[in-house]
Amino acid sequence: MQTRNLIENKLKEVDVVILCGGIGSRLRAIVDDRPKPMAQINQQPFLDILIDYFCGFGFSRFVLCTGHMSEVIQEHYSHKKGSLEFIVSNEQIPLGTAGSIKNAEKFIQSEPFLVTNGDSFCPVDLADFYDSHLSRQALMSMAVVESEETANSGLVTLDSLQRIISFEEKKAKARTGYINAGIYLFQKNILSLIPENTKYSLEYDLFPSLTNLDSFAFVSREELIDIGTPKRYEWGKEYFAGKIALAQNFNKNEIEI
Repeated sequence: MQTRNLIENKLKEVDVVILCGGIGSRLRAIVDDRPKPMAQINQQPFLDILIDYFCGFGFSRFVLCTGHMSEVIQEHYSHKKGSLEFIVSNEQIPLGTAGSIKNAEKFIQSEPFLVTNGDSFCPVDLADFYDSHLSRQALMSMAVVESEETANSGLVTLDSLQRIISFEEKKAKARTGYINAGIYLFQKNILSLIPENTKYSLEYDLFPSLTNLDSFAFVSREELIDIGTPKRYEWGKEYFAGKIALAQNFNKNEIEI
């Protein structure tokens, strides 16, 4: 295991690819003027919250894979100044979650690179996640969380070494198990497994094909927040409002002391 400071210094060089291209049909009843990752959470785009969290670990280069209403994301991040770099990779036709990564291949520089969904948040320790990926010499590492409700998520089955041995996406019958948290580390040669200019899914196409390869889970005890439906979106606003209130109370107590 590498020291924490050494790992976080390395994370500055790791690209973060964020999947922002979905139509978000289930959320459009209440958010129809912007892409789903730009939905407002307490006066802030959800995507900003996600990026701020990654920046806290040292990440500084973000590839935003856009599609539906790409111009909203392009406009917002074109005005960002400072040390962070934002690259927008727009797909002209829907390519799916894996296809959008393949479409952004020319912008991805680091080995490995990190991929995350643009509509969910899980406060995984990303330094530990990165260290685990390197120490296992994994082709792909996936953050997972334990859940009693697996019917609407990707159910991940592990062996005793936390190697991924099966992946089932959104099966009707719910049971307790590990679910996909939507955060991954990929070696660049994984891109050779994704066809060009083709609609291709991480969940339905790529991940099932990786179960016989060096694919590992990183188990987190943290909570997964997904804003993909109106109910989950409202829960997301409550979750982050609570985090803000907790931070404000902590700062107030620090000042009083």
